[in-house]
Amino acid sequence: MAAAFVLLLAALAAFAPRFYRPDQLRGFVVGNASVLVAAVGMTLVILCRQIDISIGSQFSICGVVAGLLAREGVPMPIVILATILAGAGMGALNGLFVAGAGLPSIVVTLATFEIGRESLRYLREGDFVRGLPPGFQWFGAGQSAGSGVVVAVAVAVFVVAAWSLRHLAIGRAAYATGSEPEAARLAGLRPRRVVFGAFVVMGALAGLAALLNAVRFAEVDPNAGVGLEMQVIAAVVVGGTAISGGRGTPIGSLLGVLLLATVGPALVFFGVRPQWERAIQGLIILVAVASDALDRGGR
Repeated sequence: MAAAFVLLLAALAAFAPRFYRPDQLRGFVVGNASVLVAAVGMTLVILCRQIDISIGSQFSICGVVAGLLAREGVPMPIVILATILAGAGMGALNGLFVAGAGLPSIVVTLATFEIGRESLRYLREGDFVRGLPPGFQWFGAGQSAGSGVVVAVAVAVFVVAAWSLRHLAIGRAAYATGSEPEAARLAGLRPRRVVFGAFVVMGALAGLAALLNAVRFAEVDPNAGVGLEMQVIAAVVVGGTAISGGRGTPIGSLLGVLLLATVGPALVFFGVRPQWERAIQGLIILVAVASDALDRGGR
């Protein structure tokens, strides 16, 4: 995967050097900071042998929540906290059905995805959240400093997650739960609690990601999360996280985010219709799942 990323960068350098203009690279990094935050949460969920398709709906809802609160004059620190808690609450709902009731995560999160999307569509009817105060966009710090804050928060989330999964007991519990839940239970772990916690963290990070995306604009788009689930899942699995659980790292997910984020601009620079980007993401997921199945079969 790293080799594919390097080859893509080399092709862009040779045939589309405009990609490396400072303003283009800055926009690339800032625009994908929220995707990285969401991918960190998805990495944890998939490590636990689960999946969360509802992330796109969570992302859209949390962005709207942040915008509506800010428009009502709520102080920005409370807006940040409330947005993260809104995401955590939706993650907890998924976790209750999956870890508590034992329902398949793909079914539960597909249902909550549809419920969230259609509810938001009914309530907003596609209307953007407008009339935001000056302190909302870029956290009131201006584009230059605000974009630095967005990237710094994403990097901090990534570093904390990578370190925690490697060095803390909760990280080892996630790997053990994904590798073999029954063995983890016999070893004294509580796989259901681990899975529930993974969904809560996923929701909280979806809320944070939505906020980091929303503050980039003067208005909040209620459809900002459309297609995000495909992008994030593809980034995580192409980064080496096994869809069967128990294997993967945030570093791999970072590389997956960078690779897939580069595909879209590359299609534009190479004159290919951007509609192919979603098809490529689907193909990547299919190849990754097939590779994981073959690998497990070989063992």
